[in-house]
Amino acid sequence: MRHLVSAMLLLVAVIHLLPLSGVLGAERLAALYGLPFDEPNLAILMRHRAVLFGLLGLFLVYAAFQPTLQALAFVAAFASVGSFLWLAGSASGVNPQLGRVVTADWVALVCLAVGGAALLYLRMRG
Repeated sequence: MRHLVSAMLLLVAVIHLLPLSGVLGAERLAALYGLPFDEPNLAILMRHRAVLFGLLGLFLVYAAFQPTLQALAFVAAFASVGSFLWLAGSASGVNPQLGRVVTADWVALVCLAVGGAALLYLRMRG
């Protein structure tokens, strides 16, 4: 069961680390999201977003092997995934690339639910 918790955190970490390549510039961001990032201010904001996703992803990897941090990791990941899915669900006209991100976050949400339930079971069992 402990391995299931770690495995779910690692899968969600990979999903959060994938956008890190956006740090490399507007061209990479365009490939990830299917949008032009010609405006420098928007590119800076999105590159910073990539850094933040990378930091969260690295924290999730670390927490996968540190049981004392796992509950916090699940809370942080649920906040990230849940807020994105809520925002994407409240918008219309999501392009195919962003649709892939939505799908990946649904996968992450399932992993978080499974891993979170396993962690709760382990904690309740003592």
